[in-house]
Amino acid sequence: MNSLTWDQVHARRLARHHLVKPVSDDLRKPVRDVCGVQAQVAAAAELAIGSRVRDATREQVRAELYDDKRLVKTYSLRGTLHVHAADELALWLAAMRWKPYWRAKGGWHAHHGLTAKQGESFVDAVRQALDGECLTREELAGEVSGRVGAWAKDRLASNWGELLRPVAYLGVLCFGPVRGAKATYVRPDRWAGLKVELGDQPEPEESAMEIIRRYLRAYGPATHQDLARWFALRPPEAREALESLGDEIVQVEVEGRKAYVLADDESRWPSQASCLRLLPQYEAYVLGSGPKEVVVPKDTAGRVFEHGRGRYEGAVAHQIMLVDGVVSGMWERREKGGKVEIKVESFVDLDSGRSEELEREAERVGRFYGAEATLSMGRLTGRKR
Repeated sequence: MNSLTWDQVHARRLARHHLVKPVSDDLRKPVRDVCGVQAQVAAAAELAIGSRVRDATREQVRAELYDDKRLVKTYSLRGTLHVHAADELALWLAAMRWKPYWRAKGGWHAHHGLTAKQGESFVDAVRQALDGECLTREELAGEVSGRVGAWAKDRLASNWGELLRPVAYLGVLCFGPVRGAKATYVRPDRWAGLKVELGDQPEPEESAMEIIRRYLRAYGPATHQDLARWFALRPPEAREALESLGDEIVQVEVEGRKAYVLADDESRWPSQASCLRLLPQYEAYVLGSGPKEVVVPKDTAGRVFEHGRGRYEGAVAHQIMLVDGVVSGMWERREKGGKVEIKVESFVDLDSGRSEELEREAERVGRFYGAEATLSMGRLTGRKR
């Protein structure tokens, strides 16, 4: 059994996430390699992608989403919004349909309290409503309820919008451009020419296994508990999924913790990596890397959890300073007077070299937003910046 250090694991994860050496120009590559970018906060997803592409700007990321349409936003992992490469959308949607409630008796219809006939009518109504249209949730709710009945209006218009997810997984709906402060919905085939409805998707189990392989490549070594949290599975389901990969995976030991990697990936371990990055909320590296006590050390977790929404969501609720693969600070930004004001609260002492890295990172964030950046240090107050 291969024996590793956490320094080696951090170094490889950082490299696989393109946080040590960003890619040169293709915004889709890092999105593919980190298994999608969580996007319920649009600005966070934009910065997450931009942080992995050299000299990227916010305008370039938005153009990739809404002009070139080579990136697509939809419901995906953990039922949350994610950005995926458009040419991989069918794979991801099929993998979402591998979840146990889709395979259970009654399928997704029963899970949401619908008969099969109601479910089919509902999907058809969404398909018709979005035929060449770009609609807000309220507009979509009105159109669909006019076709299937008033019961659909409340369920679509609610903040949870729980019926939007299965329709997205069936390839009938994805997100269009923001209209003011409101999200809009479009049909993937009409919006981006993507044939991703049920008959065009690959087989769900095969797709899910491919996603799990990609997860291990980007976030491994990982246990079945790590996979369960990331893929929103029950631990026994995650264990069974890993075991189904058979001799494609092997066990390694990281300072006493046993976990799995892909067998053809077992020997590729850099010794260490020096890397300081300012990253957004819901950062993929933090969401997928385990165990949490290594990524967010106990001596800093208290501050992470007491600040803002950290008490509810932990480190992913914050914009973080990541140092050598470990959450080592938090930061806030405010765009004011044509400048980006960045304030960092560091949990660790920064020597002169690290301080210079931080200054360069702040400048990079400023360039991403097309503005000059100013940097200050101090305890974050939680006031809106």
